[in-house]
Amino acid sequence: MGQSVSRDDFEWSYNAQPHASRRIEILTIHEIGHNLAFGHARPLHNRIIGMIANLPICLPISIGFKIYHRDHHTYQGVDKLDPDLPTKVEASLFCTTFGKVVWMFLQPAFYIIRPLIVNPKPPTTLEVINTVVQLIFDALILYHFGVKCLVYLFGGAFLAMGLHPMAGHFISEHYMFQKGFETYSYYGPFNYLMFNVGYHNEHHDFPYIPFSRLPQVRKMAPEFYDNLPSHSSYMRVLYDFVMDPAIGPYARIKRKLVGLDKTD
Repeated sequence: MGQSVSRDDFEWSYNAQPHASRRIEILTIHEIGHNLAFGHARPLHNRIIGMIANLPICLPISIGFKIYHRDHHTYQGVDKLDPDLPTKVEASLFCTTFGKVVWMFLQPAFYIIRPLIVNPKPPTTLEVINTVVQLIFDALILYHFGVKCLVYLFGGAFLAMGLHPMAGHFISEHYMFQKGFETYSYYGPFNYLMFNVGYHNEHHDFPYIPFSRLPQVRKMAPEFYDNLPSHSSYMRVLYDFVMDPAIGPYARIKRKLVGLDKTD
Protein backbone atom coordinates (compact mmCIF):
# COMPACT_ATOMS: atom_id res chain seq x y z
CA MET A 1 0.00 0.00 0.00
CA GLY A 2 3.00 2.27 0.32
CA GLN A 3 4.29 1.74 -3.21
CA SER A 4 5.56 4.98 -4.66
CA VAL A 5 4.75 6.12 -8.18
CA SER A 6 7.53 6.04 -10.73
CA ARG A 7 7.02 9.66 -11.80
CA ASP A 8 8.58 12.63 -10.01
CA ASP A 9 7.50 15.42 -12.34
CA PHE A 10 4.69 16.39 -14.67
CA GLU A 11 4.80 15.65 -18.39
CA TRP A 12 5.79 18.88 -20.14
CA SER A 13 4.65 19.70 -23.65
CA TYR A 14 6.02 22.47 -25.82
CA ASN A 15 3.11 22.52 -28.21
CA ALA A 16 -0.27 24.18 -27.97
CA GLN A 17 -3.06 22.04 -26.52
CA PRO A 18 -4.39 19.58 -29.14
CA HIS A 19 -7.91 20.97 -28.93
CA ALA A 20 -6.66 24.35 -30.15
CA SER A 21 -5.92 23.05 -33.65
CA ARG A 22 -9.30 21.37 -33.89
CA ARG A 23 -11.01 24.54 -32.67
CA ILE A 24 -9.23 26.44 -35.43
CA GLU A 25 -10.52 23.93 -37.96
CA ILE A 26 -14.07 24.27 -36.75
CA LEU A 27 -13.90 27.99 -35.95
CA THR A 28 -14.66 27.61 -32.27
CA ILE A 29 -11.47 29.12 -30.89
CA HIS A 30 -12.56 30.90 -27.77
CA GLU A 31 -14.40 29.92 -24.66
CA ILE A 32 -16.64 32.32 -22.77
CA GLY A 33 -18.74 29.93 -20.80
CA HIS A 34 -21.21 27.26 -21.89
CA ASN A 35 -24.60 28.89 -21.15
CA LEU A 36 -26.44 25.86 -22.46
CA ALA A 37 -29.52 25.92 -20.24
CA PHE A 38 -31.13 29.08 -21.66
CA GLY A 39 -28.68 29.89 -24.43
CA HIS A 40 -26.09 32.62 -24.72
CA ALA A 41 -28.72 35.34 -25.11
CA ARG A 42 -29.83 34.86 -21.49
CA PRO A 43 -26.68 34.67 -19.35
CA LEU A 44 -28.45 35.82 -16.18
CA HIS A 45 -31.05 33.08 -16.56
CA ASN A 46 -28.21 30.56 -16.71
CA ARG A 47 -26.61 31.99 -13.57
CA ILE A 48 -29.89 31.87 -11.64
CA ILE A 49 -30.67 28.27 -12.57
CA GLY A 50 -27.09 27.42 -11.65
CA MET A 51 -27.58 28.84 -8.17
CA ILE A 52 -30.76 26.82 -7.75
CA ALA A 53 -29.04 23.62 -8.84
CA ASN A 54 -26.23 24.48 -6.42
CA LEU A 55 -28.47 24.47 -3.33
CA PRO A 56 -28.27 20.75 -2.36
CA ILE A 57 -24.45 20.84 -2.49
CA CYS A 58 -24.38 23.20 0.54
CA LEU A 59 -21.31 25.10 -0.71
CA PRO A 60 -21.60 28.12 -3.06
CA ILE A 61 -19.69 26.86 -6.09
CA SER A 62 -21.90 27.55 -9.12
CA ILE A 63 -20.64 30.99 -10.14
CA GLY A 64 -17.04 30.37 -9.16
CA PHE A 65 -17.00 27.10 -11.09
CA LYS A 66 -18.10 28.84 -14.28
CA ILE A 67 -15.30 31.41 -13.94
CA TYR A 68 -12.53 28.91 -13.27
CA HIS A 69 -13.87 26.27 -15.64
CA ARG A 70 -13.60 28.79 -18.44
CA ASP A 71 -9.89 29.04 -17.60
CA HIS A 72 -9.60 25.25 -17.82
CA HIS A 73 -10.92 25.32 -21.38
CA THR A 74 -8.85 28.32 -22.43
CA TYR A 75 -5.58 27.40 -20.73
CA GLN A 76 -5.66 23.61 -20.59
CA GLY A 77 -2.41 22.34 -19.14
CA VAL A 78 -0.96 25.80 -18.50
CA ASP A 79 0.65 25.86 -15.08
CA LYS A 80 -1.09 28.19 -12.59
CA LEU A 81 -3.83 29.06 -15.08
CA ASP A 82 -5.56 25.71 -15.54
CA PRO A 83 -7.31 25.14 -12.18
CA ASP A 84 -7.72 21.45 -12.97
CA LEU A 85 -3.97 20.78 -12.68
CA PRO A 86 -2.79 19.34 -9.35
CA THR A 87 -0.20 21.47 -7.61
CA LYS A 88 3.38 20.34 -7.10
CA VAL A 89 2.61 19.94 -3.39
CA GLU A 90 -0.34 17.63 -4.08
CA ALA A 91 1.66 15.50 -6.49
CA SER A 92 4.57 15.21 -4.06
CA LEU A 93 2.51 14.41 -0.95
CA PHE A 94 0.14 11.89 -2.52
CA CYS A 95 2.54 9.85 -4.65
CA THR A 96 2.07 6.42 -3.04
CA THR A 97 -0.73 3.91 -3.53
CA PHE A 98 -2.33 4.83 -0.20
CA GLY A 99 -1.61 8.49 -0.80
CA LYS A 100 -3.53 8.41 -4.07
CA VAL A 101 -6.56 6.96 -2.27
CA VAL A 102 -6.39 9.78 0.28
CA TRP A 103 -5.98 12.32 -2.51
CA MET A 104 -9.06 10.99 -4.28
CA PHE A 105 -11.06 11.16 -1.04
CA LEU A 106 -9.97 14.77 -0.52
CA GLN A 107 -10.42 15.70 -4.17
CA PRO A 108 -13.54 17.84 -3.56
CA ALA A 109 -11.57 20.03 -1.15
CA PHE A 110 -8.67 20.37 -3.58
CA TYR A 111 -11.05 21.09 -6.45
CA ILE A 112 -12.59 23.99 -4.52
CA ILE A 113 -9.52 25.37 -2.73
CA ARG A 114 -6.85 24.91 -5.43
CA PRO A 115 -8.04 27.70 -7.79
CA LEU A 116 -8.30 30.14 -4.88
CA ILE A 117 -4.64 29.55 -4.03
CA VAL A 118 -3.05 29.06 -7.45
CA ASN A 119 -4.88 31.79 -9.38
CA PRO A 120 -7.11 33.82 -7.05
CA LYS A 121 -9.57 36.25 -8.59
CA PRO A 122 -11.49 39.07 -6.91
CA PRO A 123 -15.04 37.96 -6.03
CA THR A 124 -17.74 39.11 -8.39
CA THR A 125 -21.18 40.39 -7.45
CA LEU A 126 -22.75 37.15 -8.64
CA GLU A 127 -20.37 35.12 -6.47
CA VAL A 128 -21.45 37.17 -3.44
CA ILE A 129 -25.11 36.61 -4.33
CA ASN A 130 -24.44 32.89 -4.81
CA THR A 131 -22.86 32.75 -1.34
CA VAL A 132 -25.70 34.65 0.35
CA VAL A 133 -28.38 32.50 -1.31
CA GLN A 134 -26.54 29.32 -0.34
CA LEU A 135 -26.05 30.39 3.28
CA ILE A 136 -29.75 31.24 3.58
CA PHE A 137 -30.69 27.82 2.19
CA ASP A 138 -28.26 26.07 4.54
CA ALA A 139 -29.64 28.01 7.51
CA LEU A 140 -33.20 27.03 6.58
CA ILE A 141 -32.21 23.36 6.31
CA LEU A 142 -30.47 23.56 9.68
CA TYR A 143 -33.41 25.31 11.33
CA HIS A 144 -36.21 23.14 9.94
CA PHE A 145 -34.50 19.73 9.65
CA GLY A 146 -31.50 19.81 11.96
CA VAL A 147 -27.77 19.36 11.64
CA LYS A 148 -28.02 15.71 10.53
CA CYS A 149 -29.83 16.68 7.35
CA LEU A 150 -27.27 19.38 6.55
CA VAL A 151 -24.39 16.97 7.15
CA TYR A 152 -26.13 14.39 4.96
CA LEU A 153 -26.39 16.83 2.05
CA PHE A 154 -22.80 18.02 2.43
CA GLY A 155 -21.47 14.49 2.91
CA GLY A 156 -23.31 13.25 -0.17
CA ALA A 157 -21.77 15.99 -2.30
CA PHE A 158 -18.31 15.27 -0.87
CA LEU A 159 -18.63 11.55 -1.55
CA ALA A 160 -19.96 12.04 -5.07
CA MET A 161 -16.86 14.05 -6.00
CA GLY A 162 -14.39 11.76 -4.22
CA LEU A 163 -14.37 8.00 -3.63
CA HIS A 164 -17.32 7.16 -5.85
CA PRO A 165 -17.40 5.32 -9.21
CA MET A 166 -19.06 8.25 -10.93
CA ALA A 167 -16.25 10.52 -9.72
CA GLY A 168 -14.01 8.52 -12.01
CA HIS A 169 -14.60 11.14 -14.68
CA PHE A 170 -12.37 13.58 -12.76
CA ILE A 171 -9.51 11.11 -13.26
CA SER A 172 -10.41 9.78 -16.69
CA GLU A 173 -10.59 13.12 -18.47
CA HIS A 174 -7.01 14.44 -18.42
CA TYR A 175 -4.70 12.08 -16.53
CA MET A 176 -2.18 10.56 -18.93
CA PHE A 177 -3.03 6.87 -19.18
CA GLN A 178 -1.19 6.72 -22.51
CA LYS A 179 1.91 8.82 -23.09
CA GLY A 180 1.29 11.86 -25.23
CA PHE A 181 -2.51 11.89 -24.86
CA GLU A 182 -3.90 14.41 -22.39
CA THR A 183 -7.66 14.20 -22.93
CA TYR A 184 -9.75 11.02 -22.97
CA SER A 185 -13.39 10.33 -23.62
CA TYR A 186 -15.38 7.68 -21.78
CA TYR A 187 -17.94 5.71 -23.80
CA GLY A 188 -19.52 3.60 -21.06
CA PRO A 189 -23.03 3.31 -19.60
CA PHE A 190 -22.58 6.02 -16.96
CA ASN A 191 -23.01 8.59 -19.72
CA TYR A 192 -26.75 7.94 -19.60
CA LEU A 193 -26.80 9.09 -15.97
CA MET A 194 -24.19 11.84 -16.17
CA PHE A 195 -25.26 14.05 -19.07
CA ASN A 196 -22.72 12.47 -21.43
CA VAL A 197 -19.85 13.90 -19.42
CA GLY A 198 -17.72 11.09 -20.79
CA TYR A 199 -17.62 12.66 -24.25
CA HIS A 200 -14.78 14.85 -23.11
CA ASN A 201 -12.72 15.25 -26.26
CA GLU A 202 -15.92 16.19 -28.04
CA HIS A 203 -16.84 18.62 -25.26
CA HIS A 204 -13.47 20.39 -25.38
CA ASP A 205 -13.64 20.71 -29.15
CA PHE A 206 -17.25 21.96 -29.10
CA PRO A 207 -17.90 23.50 -25.65
CA TYR A 208 -21.17 25.06 -26.80
CA ILE A 209 -22.76 21.82 -27.98
CA PRO A 210 -25.40 20.55 -25.48
CA PHE A 211 -24.64 17.23 -23.78
CA SER A 212 -27.51 15.57 -25.62
CA ARG A 213 -25.79 16.20 -28.96
CA LEU A 214 -22.22 15.17 -28.11
CA PRO A 215 -22.68 11.55 -29.31
CA GLN A 216 -23.72 12.98 -32.67
CA VAL A 217 -20.50 14.99 -32.80
CA ARG A 218 -18.53 11.76 -32.54
CA LYS A 219 -20.64 10.11 -35.23
CA MET A 220 -20.23 13.08 -37.56
CA ALA A 221 -16.43 13.21 -37.20
CA PRO A 222 -15.15 9.65 -36.66
CA GLU A 223 -11.82 10.57 -38.24
CA PHE A 224 -11.14 12.81 -35.24
CA TYR A 225 -12.37 10.62 -32.38
CA ASP A 226 -12.45 6.92 -33.20
CA ASN A 227 -8.67 6.55 -33.22
CA LEU A 228 -8.09 8.38 -29.93
CA PRO A 229 -7.55 6.34 -26.73
CA SER A 230 -10.67 6.24 -24.58
CA HIS A 231 -12.11 4.63 -21.45
CA SER A 232 -15.00 2.21 -21.11
CA SER A 233 -15.05 1.72 -17.31
CA TYR A 234 -14.74 4.28 -14.54
CA MET A 235 -14.04 1.51 -12.05
CA ARG A 236 -11.08 0.45 -14.17
CA VAL A 237 -9.91 4.05 -14.33
CA LEU A 238 -9.94 4.37 -10.54
CA TYR A 239 -8.24 1.01 -10.04
CA ASP A 240 -5.48 1.77 -12.54
CA PHE A 241 -4.96 5.24 -11.11
CA VAL A 242 -4.44 3.88 -7.60
CA MET A 243 -2.50 0.71 -8.40
CA ASP A 244 -0.36 1.68 -11.40
CA PRO A 245 2.92 3.32 -10.25
CA ALA A 246 3.16 5.16 -13.58
CA ILE A 247 -0.10 7.02 -12.96
CA GLY A 248 -0.82 9.56 -10.25
CA PRO A 249 -1.22 13.30 -9.69
CA TYR A 250 1.99 13.84 -11.70
CA ALA A 251 0.49 12.12 -14.76
CA ARG A 252 -0.65 15.37 -16.35
CA ILE A 253 0.71 17.26 -19.32
CA LYS A 254 1.82 20.80 -18.57
CA ARG A 255 2.68 23.56 -21.02
CA LYS A 256 3.88 27.12 -20.88
CA LEU A 257 1.57 29.91 -21.95
CA VAL A 258 2.11 30.84 -25.59
CA GLY A 259 0.44 33.11 -28.09
CA LEU A 260 -1.47 36.33 -27.64
CA ASP A 261 -2.31 35.60 -24.01
CA LYS A 262 1.35 35.39 -22.99
CA THR A 263 2.65 38.18 -20.79
CA ASP A 264 6.31 38.78 -19.94
